[in-house]
Amino acid sequence: MRRGDVVILEFPFVQGGRGKNRPALVVQNDRDNGRLTNTIVAMISGNLRHAAEVTQLLVEPRTTSGKASGLHGPSVVKCGNLFTVAQQDVMRVIGHLPDDLMIKVDECLLAALALRSTGPAG
Repeated sequence: MRRGDVVILEFPFVQGGRGKNRPALVVQNDRDNGRLTNTIVAMISGNLRHAAEVTQLLVEPRTTSGKASGLHGPSVVKCGNLFTVAQQDVMRVIGHLPDDLMIKVDECLLAALALRSTGPAG
């Protein structure tokens, strides 16, 4: 599993209990993905109502960049909706976001977490 992978996993319902199988985006760095048993993911939703918010990224599978996502329809990566999940709970990888979209995901994460960009990590 690597950063940028679009995966299917069971998201728990807020009220508790079993959840629903949904897509998510792996946002944790690859070093930690390789050495830890958990990973951090952002929820992906087909609800586009808030797609224009700075904390969400619209992924359009009909575009060149969106095609590799494995998503079936227009969806948003909800960078304000992050979860830590056990890697063993990931059912499968369905696609991967290319670098140009991951740069935009990084911008959405910065906004969602109220962080300032300091440039590339060294």
